[in-house]
Amino acid sequence: MIESLPLRGDGGHPAHGLGFTALDIRTTGLRPGHVVELAAVRVDATGAVVGELTTRVDPGPGVPPGPALVHGITRGELDGAPSFGAVLGSLLNFCRGSVVVAHDLPFVAAFLEEEVARLGTGVPVLPGVDTLEAARTAVPLPNYRLATVAHALGVPARPGLSALSGARTVAQLVVALFGRHGLTFATPPALPALPRFAAGPLHPRAEPEPAEPGWMAEAAERVVTGPGGDAYLDLLAEVVADQHLAPAEVAALAALAAEAGWSADRVRSTHRRFVGAVREIAERDGVVTTAEARELRQVATALGVADAGDLRPAAGGKPVRVLVLGTTVAADRLRARVLGEGVQLAKKLTASVTHLVVDETVPANEPRLTRAAELGAVLLDVEAAPVALGFEPPPPARPAVAPAATSKLVGGRILMGIGLLLMFIVVLAMFGGTPPAAGIFFAVFGVGALLGGWWLAEPAPR
Repeated sequence: MIESLPLRGDGGHPAHGLGFTALDIRTTGLRPGHVVELAAVRVDATGAVVGELTTRVDPGPGVPPGPALVHGITRGELDGAPSFGAVLGSLLNFCRGSVVVAHDLPFVAAFLEEEVARLGTGVPVLPGVDTLEAARTAVPLPNYRLATVAHALGVPARPGLSALSGARTVAQLVVALFGRHGLTFATPPALPALPRFAAGPLHPRAEPEPAEPGWMAEAAERVVTGPGGDAYLDLLAEVVADQHLAPAEVAALAALAAEAGWSADRVRSTHRRFVGAVREIAERDGVVTTAEARELRQVATALGVADAGDLRPAAGGKPVRVLVLGTTVAADRLRARVLGEGVQLAKKLTASVTHLVVDETVPANEPRLTRAAELGAVLLDVEAAPVALGFEPPPPARPAVAPAATSKLVGGRILMGIGLLLMFIVVLAMFGGTPPAAGIFFAVFGVGALLGGWWLAEPAPR
């Protein structure tokens, strides 16, 4: 149904004039099963939103909705919602003439193809872009969860429980990747000529307000995953973002892992790896608060790896917390660098921010500059920040010029000036009828002054 297009940097086919349709779904599990909610956000190449579509999808009578702790959808909310077959026409109409975009496109495509296969119908292949893989080429990050990539690229929209919140975030990501990061298509996208399909009823849900990310959610952005990612680890990070795990949520996680074919040992190993990574991040700050220690112990105990979460509070001052303002590639790369170094990356200016970094797109009258100074935050330019934050060593200092060397240089230049003046006088005198012997005599002095001055001013070999 969706074919991922190869991308490249400069030199390919730009996205000028193309529209993008960002998709996100909520599902019954980690492997292809049923879609219980889908959303699409259409944007043009400039990022302007053209339209939005969202609906809950009834997977069938009695089919469990899957992890409500992840998507917040109960079985009762699906009763009366349209089936996938009833909303497919509306979705295809919405995607007509655009490139489809999703974060982890293979995951989204697999679920959609499974649903289409159940209908026994054929659907034209749509060109697609995977923002997860595209982000890998743009910035190095500890992990490429949607929330992490969005934070690194300065996207203000945060993915929440609903598919619509995720689609809105993906739409802004693709604009940033093809815009300031200069991604292009290896070959021009071929947009199929789709017929107009019958549009069925939609059953959208009210958009829940995303919770303000706490310490655990921020730490999850800095947890390193492997090159291929880890779907269960991503899910785990989403679930613990609210810093609380109820027994029912742990049981639901275990059921999802079992449904995906994971053994109990593999689940426990993943829990231990996640808790250990978060503990290391907390300790790397140099300051472990009592609240952080309590939250991590609670999560570790709930996940059955209490020994992995033995984190003791440690006094030590204020941990480094960086807010980066700006919409340039340099600002994106610095945000990614902050996460990669395990440092806290702030989303907004608060009293806990220790450093405010700006690029050239931030105006001098930006109110947060004044507010940051009032809060005592260090103000840095984006180019100087890596050294100031300790990510890179300072450049070697230029060796001081010794006074004797300075005097020698000045004297040499003066002597060269005298030589040039003598040569100029000799030339004028020769044209004025001065005897050749006298001209040659003064010319010798002039050449000698030039050579002596050059010798004095020439830098000594290193």
